[in-house]
Amino acid sequence: MRPLEQPPARVVLGHPVHFLAFGLGSGLSPVAPGTAGSLAAIPLAWLMAQAGWPVYAVLTLLALVAGFWICGRSATLLGVHDHRGIVWDEFVGQFIALFLVPWQWYWVLAAFLLFRFYDIVKPWPARIFDRDFHNGVGIVMDDVVAGIYAWLSLWVLIWLLRDQLGWLPA
Repeated sequence: MRPLEQPPARVVLGHPVHFLAFGLGSGLSPVAPGTAGSLAAIPLAWLMAQAGWPVYAVLTLLALVAGFWICGRSATLLGVHDHRGIVWDEFVGQFIALFLVPWQWYWVLAAFLLFRFYDIVKPWPARIFDRDFHNGVGIVMDDVVAGIYAWLSLWVLIWLLRDQLGWLPA
């Protein structure tokens, strides 16, 4: 399979590893599958947040650890390292970016946009994971780094706007 070639939907939806790796099918999007995966992660993150932050943290950690195997296995089965449709890593990164974030639409949107920015730009050390690790760890860890950068940036933004300036978007 060539890197840009999309596996048939029946293969992705019919195989549990591909179904998870392709973000419950969101990675089948013909346009910007990473963005589609990040968007698909938001309702799941909201459901996780309803259980409280300790449960959210544990589920995020489980998604991270499972993602090493899920993404690596799917890539191996497809014969393509980090196929663009594999978006479980975006789920994990988006979960990290949304950790403890107030669930007003503007903070969720900011977390989403910041995560997508850092996932695309791949600042250090994300680029190292993306470039040098050719397994599930490499697939997932660049998104973990992007999620951490997005989370830190968002909390600086919250601190500046809400706590320092006393301003909140309407």
